[in-house]
Amino acid sequence: MRKLFLPAIIMLVLISVSFAQKPIKVVFYNVENLFDTINDPEIHDEEFTPTGAKKWNAAKYNKKLSNIERVFFDIASIDKDFPAIIGVAEIENRSVLEDIVSCPKLAPANYRIVHYDSPDKRGVDVAMFYRPDIFKLQGSKAVKTVIPELEDFFTRDILTAWGTIHGEPVYFMVVHWPSRLRGKEQSEYLRVAAGKQMKAIADSVLRADDDTRIIIMGDFNDDPTDKSMLQALGAKISTKGLEDTDLFNPFGEMLKAGYGTLAYGDAWNIFDNIVVSGNMIDEDDGLLLMKSPKSKYYGNIFKQSYMIQKQGQYKGYPLRTYIGNNFQGGFSDHLPVYINIKYVKD
Repeated sequence: MRKLFLPAIIMLVLISVSFAQKPIKVVFYNVENLFDTINDPEIHDEEFTPTGAKKWNAAKYNKKLSNIERVFFDIASIDKDFPAIIGVAEIENRSVLEDIVSCPKLAPANYRIVHYDSPDKRGVDVAMFYRPDIFKLQGSKAVKTVIPELEDFFTRDILTAWGTIHGEPVYFMVVHWPSRLRGKEQSEYLRVAAGKQMKAIADSVLRADDDTRIIIMGDFNDDPTDKSMLQALGAKISTKGLEDTDLFNPFGEMLKAGYGTLAYGDAWNIFDNIVVSGNMIDEDDGLLLMKSPKSKYYGNIFKQSYMIQKQGQYKGYPLRTYIGNNFQGGFSDHLPVYINIKYVKD
């Protein structure tokens, strides 16, 4: 058994002393192609094997795990408290998830895993980690993403999980929407269909109990201002006139201000979003979205210099694991995002 690092032990002590004073952090991170090194004949993972094009081996895999551990621990270090919820995308299976939560600096958080194998042809899934001392899981389900125009379309499922935080009902969705592989306009209908489906799920949850807090996170492969997000999902980017049963995307204003979570063609996008129900805004009690100290935004993008490419063609972009088949030893082509939640008791 690996020994816990001293900083992790110190953080665990601080958590036990001061948890009630801390915001509840919800994080999402597309970790970019976290595959194990074993060839699975059921999926297209051949390039991420020791004999594949990327020569993916144990040393590179462990470097990737160490990078993910560093990012999550540094997010925790912002206020010396492990995130309550972490959503992830582009992970191969439960085994790699277990390796993440077993990392020495993360083990004290005692994370539990919600994961289902999805029908994605590459074998990449979404998943959710949660701290059982904060989130009391009551159930979970993988919902097939339905594209009406394509009966046999295979992509990542919509991961749903529900339970309570401080006794308040919370419903999570974690997603990785269809990509822009064939171009933004040509593939837009795929993401529009996913958005409409998730809006219907959110509406049905709120009809059953309008006090439920809904938190939707993922890599949407679209910006907050795109049709799939703004119209299909119905995630508004302003709190003005926001109703309790509406959805709100706190990253919309950040996009307009020039922030981003990934870069392409010298332009920044925010494909990584955390959307919440309107009943988490401007209410008197319950679980409420809060702004970070000294920030005018409800959303947060975690960006550190060690996560950024320092030279070459992609200077200033997120530091990736690979460029083509050339191992960079980096983190991901995406930056993680997070929100802070406070609990107010009336």
